[in-house]
Amino acid sequence: MIRITVDVRETVIAIARQAGAAIMEIYEQGFEVQHKDDASPLTAADLAAHRIIVEGLERLTPDLPVLSEESAQVPWETRRHWSSYWLVDPLDGTREFVKRNGEFTVNIALIAQGAPVMGVVQAPVGGQVWHAVRGEYAYRRDGHRDEPLRVREPATAPLRVAASRSHRDARTQSALEKMGAIEEVALGSSLKFCRIAEGALDVYPRFGPTSEWDTAAAQCVLHAAGGAVLSTETGKPFRYNRRETLLNGDFIALGDTELPWRDWL
Repeated sequence: MIRITVDVRETVIAIARQAGAAIMEIYEQGFEVQHKDDASPLTAADLAAHRIIVEGLERLTPDLPVLSEESAQVPWETRRHWSSYWLVDPLDGTREFVKRNGEFTVNIALIAQGAPVMGVVQAPVGGQVWHAVRGEYAYRRDGHRDEPLRVREPATAPLRVAASRSHRDARTQSALEKMGAIEEVALGSSLKFCRIAEGALDVYPRFGPTSEWDTAAAQCVLHAAGGAVLSTETGKPFRYNRRETLLNGDFIALGDTELPWRDWL
């Protein structure tokens, strides 16, 4: 694995911002929407951000593989030998991008031995960057100023619960009802994790498919801020590139890890 120096972190932040700028250019000009085989939307912004990020990371670390949502056809027989690699979602929240509600992000994570050790999340609308290195603090950057992040603990009622704008099912509704007094906040993309890391939200339950590139960067930020992204099956933090599938299982993201989340399932 590469050593995560200040220069490495700043380069990745710069790459994320360049991708965000390319996304905004297309967002403001108008775009066509195509659909992948799984019916998820794809736009020119996804592809432009993908190219910028992959080219930037390959210049930074020529020896490290890059796995992006837009180049995810790497066979398991190849991936299983990776000890370190970049995991990227060039445009997380394409549905929100298409709806033009501003709730989408650029996600870049460095994975080592199955765990995210650096995460950068950039919001093209607004320009904020959330970033963290494992074992260090998490930060939110507005302009050139970094603000350290800390989750809200103890999280007292009413819990502020993040809900996906584009994904809601009966299990999620049941969990929300078991939480007691809550304030529900609809939000798209990995912004949900970042708001928990800031202490603005407390909980994000997710039942149903997500992909590894959806969660890795923001998981690093949230863990560094004192929270956690936990598998509802094992109760442990997500691990990456450990199976042939790139789909995550169900999870719950928490600020205050002492919350009785198992009682809500």
